[in-house]
Amino acid sequence: MHEFTIIREIVIILSVSLLIIFLFKKINIPSILGFLVAGMIIGPYGFKLISNSQNIQVMAEIGVILLLFTIGLEISLNKLMQMRRMLFYAGGMQIIFTISISTLIFKLFDVSINSAVFFGMLVCLSSTAIVLKLLQDRNELETPFGRISIAILIFQDLAVVPMLILLPILSGGENLTFGKIIIQLFYAFGAIIVIIFAARYLIPKILFQLARLRVREAFTVGTIFLLLGTAYLTHLIGLSFAIGAFIAGLILSESDFSHQVTADILPLKDAFNSIFFVAIGLLLNIKFVLDNFFLLILITAGIIILKTSIVTLLIKFLKYPFRIALIAGISLSQVGEFSFVLSQSGLSLNLIGNNFYNAFLASSIFTMLLTPFLMKLAPVLGYKMGVIDKSNKEGINLKELADHVIIVGFGLNGKNLARVLKETGIKYIVIEINPQTVKEEKSKGENIIFGDVTRGEVLRSAGIEKALVIVFAISDPAATKLSLRHAKEINPNIYSIVRTRYTNEIDDLITFGADEVIPEEFETSLQIFSKVLEKFHIPLNVIMKQVSILRGESYSMMRKDEQGISSLVNLNELLAAGLTEAYYVDENNLHIGKTMKELNLRAITGVTIIAIVRGEKTITNPASEEKIFDKDTLVITGTHKTVDDAIDYLNGVVKK
Repeated sequence: MHEFTIIREIVIILSVSLLIIFLFKKINIPSILGFLVAGMIIGPYGFKLISNSQNIQVMAEIGVILLLFTIGLEISLNKLMQMRRMLFYAGGMQIIFTISISTLIFKLFDVSINSAVFFGMLVCLSSTAIVLKLLQDRNELETPFGRISIAILIFQDLAVVPMLILLPILSGGENLTFGKIIIQLFYAFGAIIVIIFAARYLIPKILFQLARLRVREAFTVGTIFLLLGTAYLTHLIGLSFAIGAFIAGLILSESDFSHQVTADILPLKDAFNSIFFVAIGLLLNIKFVLDNFFLLILITAGIIILKTSIVTLLIKFLKYPFRIALIAGISLSQVGEFSFVLSQSGLSLNLIGNNFYNAFLASSIFTMLLTPFLMKLAPVLGYKMGVIDKSNKEGINLKELADHVIIVGFGLNGKNLARVLKETGIKYIVIEINPQTVKEEKSKGENIIFGDVTRGEVLRSAGIEKALVIVFAISDPAATKLSLRHAKEINPNIYSIVRTRYTNEIDDLITFGADEVIPEEFETSLQIFSKVLEKFHIPLNVIMKQVSILRGESYSMMRKDEQGISSLVNLNELLAAGLTEAYYVDENNLHIGKTMKELNLRAITGVTIIAIVRGEKTITNPASEEKIFDKDTLVITGTHKTVDDAIDYLNGVVKK
């Protein structure tokens, strides 16, 4: 029964993982960390429920392949170009500085240059899976530090590809000359370019033929075949499976089938990634950790401090406020999942010894486990340690600002509001935290200043004392609450309007002093609600009344399980009653020239034409010989159903 051992191991992994996930959910910690803990508990250094992890390692490898494939799917050239400054500068410099400084540190401990560079590669990568999950759970994906973290993570994920190529070169030792390095790099990148062009030509054509079959199983199986086939092809030429998977994802990201491919592959990725993190936990030598506990604590602290410092200084150099820079730095202070992939390859290539490997593995897992707590602490540290950034350097005359509007954030909503205020002649000033945006908009003559709105001094620089309204158009819940409190302390009479993406923020924002909270989720629901009522020809004033009721008391009716339907107008009575509708006759209408008698609308649909509006003239109760002309407006009356039928008939729709 040895061949069925893998089934037993999967059952053990799933049963323990489910229990750990349940417990971690209760204490609000990401499930990924639960998988790490589960691996430690059931592994050969724990309760030895799984003593041989070879089968698990194979599944973990599939998890890495799927992870790189989905990263390739999510990356497009347009997306890269939009964030190119942050992506290439911050991401590139972070990797260069981290590898360089780490290499120098390891050289101090008499580590060979090849191994020191390799250790630097391991340290420089952060965990895409953990950071994205935490940002998503905290509603911080669209915050400034969230966007910065994502840009750096994307560059790190891209950098894994050349790092995997460089590993065999680093393992070459002293016999490897500069010329040989160039030749190997040329061979590796040349092979990748050939595969990319071949895949770009073949993969979309193959998927198109699979899609034409209209058999879902064929499309899913074909996608997995292309994914694993490309990965195996790169393996055959001496590169890693992961590089081929990334290439396949990158090619498919530009095709028409990317969304369907993502839907098919995502469940597989989540399942195998779970096993990947369990596999990492299985490798942790608990005895080694206990024997070297204090040393591992020092290494863990060193990694966190080094990575936090590098990212913080880089982002601060880009002229972002210290608070944003520090939160981004702390968010990326852990070691990433791809570092474990590199470490496995490095172990087989003798770039890392067993003791170094165990130390790296333990300290890296510690950094991952500490990440949720550090990210929760980061905003507090960022605010308390933040240096007050001087704003209003542009020379805006605050004496001229009174009864004005302060717009916080110059994204899409902020720009639209500024445009309307400018057209209506209302004075306003914008506070923006992105220095590049401030520079660009300032050159266009926009009334904008740079600053971190969580600082009271920045609000004063925008004339908060004399302002009439402040509008928060940013996607940073923590910063909004903090700055809202400061705004109300400085000017208790200011009217505050807050835009939020999430309904669970409404009560907190009101507690912090928001006069009006506009949640995007409910506004979308109200738009849908209005369009549905319009389709049933509910009068506009009634629709507006319903919307007003639902918006009342901060959308409380829509947030409660028990709906206050009694406060809404009884729409059934309106639907049962008759209504009047106007129909405009355009120049292409097929009924132009017909008389009322020839049109015969009442007999066919049950609707009566009570008037014709022709220019400035209104013909009431038109006679049977009255003709229809283009640009006429027919005023018709009937029930909701008959009016719908009449409009279809007037449009030339023939119902079977």
